[in-house]
Amino acid sequence: MTMKSIPKQPHILASYFRVGQLLHWSLILFILESWFYWTMFEGALEKNSLLVIAFWMSCFLFSFVHIFLVIMDGWSRFQNYKRAKDLFFDHGFNTKVAEMYTGSKCQRNAAIVAADELGYKDEILSFYKKKGVKWYHYMPYFMSQDPWFLFRNYFWERTFLEKTYTPKYNFHSMSIEHAL
Repeated sequence: MTMKSIPKQPHILASYFRVGQLLHWSLILFILESWFYWTMFEGALEKNSLLVIAFWMSCFLFSFVHIFLVIMDGWSRFQNYKRAKDLFFDHGFNTKVAEMYTGSKCQRNAAIVAADELGYKDEILSFYKKKGVKWYHYMPYFMSQDPWFLFRNYFWERTFLEKTYTPKYNFHSMSIEHAL
């Protein structure tokens, strides 16, 4: 792709929210759940039933921890998006690049947003369709292939601790220069 053919680019925040759309909705859900579970926990404290207190506290902790996991997952998917966008810009639509992000719904969405912003949306959707990926494939494939995934470093590093990626190109300024 050349600088002359780059489509108009959205603001980086718009891209961030598009990449993590599913995760941002999940974040809102976990915040609401945490608030609900906390109020139920406070009510259980007044009744002094140890079993009920333990139940609501465990529900609250589960939901509360997920708030941070979803935030970290969203940040990691944004790093995937920036890397995929650079790779698609350098090489055009490339199935090897798209294959790198086949693992989960959120990773695929990061690659789809990156490809879409460079004009390759039809190609990447066609590629994922040929691979047998369906819209309802939310659970990452490795979870069904490796039941011990929680104890693997690759899970934690790839899902929540993706290294910060600095893009090689400033696509927004490139699209403005092209428009002039």
